Amino acid sequence: MARLQNKLSKAKAEAAPPGKHSDGAGLWLYKREKKKGQWVLRYTIYSKRHEMGLGRFPDISLSEARDEADKWRAVVRSGKDAIKERERQRDEQRRNQNILADVALDAFESRKAELKGDGKAGRWFSPLELHVLPKLGKTPVSEIDQRDIRDTLAPIWHDKADTARKAMNRLSIVMRHAAALGLDVDLQATEKAKALLGKQRHKPQNIPAMAWQDVPAFYQSLSGGTITELALRLLILTAARSYPLRHINLEQIEGDVWTIPAEAMKGRKDATTDFRVPLSQEAQSVIAEATPFARDGFLFPGVRKGVISDATMSRFMERREMAERPHGFRSSFRDWVAETTNTPWDVAETALGHTVGGSVERAYRRTDFLEQRRALTERWAYAATTTCDSIRHITA
Repeated sequence: MARLQNKLSKAKAEAAPPGKHSDGAGLWLYKREKKKGQWVLRYTIYSKRHEMGLGRFPDISLSEARDEADKWRAVVRSGKDAIKERERQRDEQRRNQNILADVALDAFESRKAELKGDGKAGRWFSPLELHVLPKLGKTPVSEIDQRDIRDTLAPIWHDKADTARKAMNRLSIVMRHAAALGLDVDLQATEKAKALLGKQRHKPQNIPAMAWQDVPAFYQSLSGGTITELALRLLILTAARSYPLRHINLEQIEGDVWTIPAEAMKGRKDATTDFRVPLSQEAQSVIAEATPFARDGFLFPGVRKGVISDATMSRFMERREMAERPHGFRSSFRDWVAETTNTPWDVAETALGHTVGGSVERAYRRTDFLEQRRALTERWAYAATTTCDSIRHITA
């Protein structure tokens, strides 16, 4: 490459007529008109000549154009094509400017198929939305380090330990998603942040559950015929989780079997397996009583739209000054099974919708123990509708 000559000056560049004017060593000023032009670097690599734009004149001054030309001449001397190298650097910069909020939303969209109801309830995303994105959402994901994460979650790390743990878990997933997109991120940032935050003082507590001996009195008190009371009665009788029960649709019920769609079953990875729930005579009576309230096929509609909320059932129990929560009736049922029956473990766990056994065992065992569970739910319904003194004598 020719030696730098600096043929142009600021005055000459401004006064030059339209045309091509050399500053030397491959730097040219292409003027379309007297006051406007384009800086261009000519270089040759692999026996081929290239012209690389360096910016508009006079927006880019002569000295700035010379500095740019020096930088890219050095790239050419190292054996690289300056135009391709600049494009590579721009691509890398664009990738690393992805802000956390955008990457988090993209990660959420990618995981929706794995989430209950396609994540419409928002529970997966809410820890990020409430506790991470307000502080870090506009930060390029490639710039986030363990100190940023520590400072963001420190206010809730001990006081709201479970929420903080979920937020950290979700953030770790988002960082892995960013890496899969080709972004330059620190995959160990969340683990380092945990080390900086220290061990959480808070100990997770189980959801308060009612002793099975107290269930009959509570069940029999649900006699008002309201949607909330009917939902609680069916929740107790089926030992189902709140979400599928609140979204129960008349189309899912055929005879004495309620079929829960696979996507509504928590913790089930294969979205092809629905779950059958046997309905006792008492459960069928509750469904018949609730049917007149149905809207759009949903047995337990909300006041204005959608379905009854989990909070509605919880508040009903709170108003009675009860510490127990609706989800706890699953524990009540499981304790009753363990203490008063000789039901096999796998049947009892299946009754709760739990996955039993490893993948190989499940591949060979095709049964869902429907008949055994039908008999079990009839006995549980009898227990729930019988006086407290009587049910203590119900044994296998």
